[in-house]
Amino acid sequence: MEKQAEQQAGRYVPQRPAAVLMIQGTASDVGKSLVTAAIGRIMTQDGYRVAPYKSQNMALNSYVTEDGREIGRAQGMQAEAFGITATTDMNPILLKPSGEMSAQIVVHGVPHTALSAREYREKFLPEAKDTVLSALGRLRDTYDAVLMEGAGSPAEINLKARDIVNMNLAGWADAPVLLVADIDRGGVFAFLVGTLELLEPHERARVKGFIINKFRGDLSLLQPGLDWLEERTGIPVLGVLPFLPQLRIEAEDSVVLEVAPARSSGSAKELDIAVIRYPRISNFTDFDPLQDEPDTSVRYVNSAAELGTPDVIILPGTKNTAADLAFLRDQGFPEAIAQALRQGTQQLVGICGGYQMLGQKLLDPDAVESAEPGESDGLGYLPLSTVFLQHKTTVRVHGVLAAGHPLRLSGAAPAEAAGTAIGGYEIHMGTTANLDSAAVRSLFRLAREDGQEQPEGWGTPDGRIWGTYLHGLFHNDELRRRWLDGIREAKGLAPLAVTFSAAALREQEFDRLASSVRENLNMEAVYTIMGLPGKEG
Repeated sequence: MEKQAEQQAGRYVPQRPAAVLMIQGTASDVGKSLVTAAIGRIMTQDGYRVAPYKSQNMALNSYVTEDGREIGRAQGMQAEAFGITATTDMNPILLKPSGEMSAQIVVHGVPHTALSAREYREKFLPEAKDTVLSALGRLRDTYDAVLMEGAGSPAEINLKARDIVNMNLAGWADAPVLLVADIDRGGVFAFLVGTLELLEPHERARVKGFIINKFRGDLSLLQPGLDWLEERTGIPVLGVLPFLPQLRIEAEDSVVLEVAPARSSGSAKELDIAVIRYPRISNFTDFDPLQDEPDTSVRYVNSAAELGTPDVIILPGTKNTAADLAFLRDQGFPEAIAQALRQGTQQLVGICGGYQMLGQKLLDPDAVESAEPGESDGLGYLPLSTVFLQHKTTVRVHGVLAAGHPLRLSGAAPAEAAGTAIGGYEIHMGTTANLDSAAVRSLFRLAREDGQEQPEGWGTPDGRIWGTYLHGLFHNDELRRRWLDGIREAKGLAPLAVTFSAAALREQEFDRLASSVRENLNMEAVYTIMGLPGKEG
């Protein structure tokens, strides 16, 4: 009768519900996403078809699915770790903060509305249950198992009544829960016991195991605490996962820019790239492959005083171009950028929102990015005008370097490099027009569905200033390395040629993570909790 009522209400009900397991955390940024990725990678290695799922995600780093929809980057990353194609069912509701108290609500990959935190809780959440359970139901019909990831902490008393992402969801799905805590931030036993104390008895009964994450040191010294914890709670510690240094798997939110040092080989790098970190920075994972290059340092710069004279200055993506452009001006960045270019900085690059900033005009007739309709001046480096639109572009793209492109690449003249394949994705509100084709050159030619090509990105003929809407550009190995080698040659340094494959490195890091977790987590107990047999074969 219950299933029939749900179907009559319009909710998708799975016909053969797959096994589920929910990974919750004692706080934000304790490692839930990576633990979920690791367990799913292990299960995939063991012969299961596994899907990730997070009913509601709040993130500025997003992922474009193959059908041009937008989901949280963590679920896209997890799907890739599991060897499957990401869909919006894996993250049906995405919240993209646009201000201190408001966010864009993305439902199944499409912008739905913009709401304040109060409006979201009072107007949207009561309607969200069917959306999240239908998505979960379709996944449970398609895969052998679904790994559900919670958000923040399940013990936020003020949020529990309308929760759709932690314990309420676990109850709807009848999912056992593993609770993850980060020992690196201290107070791990207080976090775990305190979380349990704030849960209702029926919620506490769902917690079947603890995972202690990011441990450094001698495990024997921790053992008395583990024994006490198990005796105190009656819940087993299923694993103590070691801190993995320089794990090269992309992060989801900019909090990692505050707490994690830049990756380093231990010696000074020959190339210095400064990425300006404005408050609403998004998709900064664009620059992960640059950080992985042996000769390149990537600095995230918060103030004009930190900028100096790097080899390259990058204006990254942003959730709100107009607001972050105002931040640049308030902080004195335009003057610092101009001075750096005079004193030896080779290139100024804009990606997505940063690309829009490089232009002359930003027009917002429908108040998409501002409280009221209006227009503002860009930085004026490129003859471009951007109009913000209600429609959001989210698309994966493929193309080639344009003939006559202005990029300073090592090893070939522009005409010889033309035709080099590139790929990426676009996520932006707005369209950008070229006001003076004689003053700039096109960077890329993108393939369209009708078989024609369209220009994308523009740069000055000398290659010093350029911008593009393409996220993921530096994940193109040949282009990335030849661009960096062009910078090296301008400094009198020999080129390095291709150093690594970003895709191969990613697979290697997924396996490194899974190997570490398999060694330190009781996977047989995890399988038992899920009601599944262990390793197949």
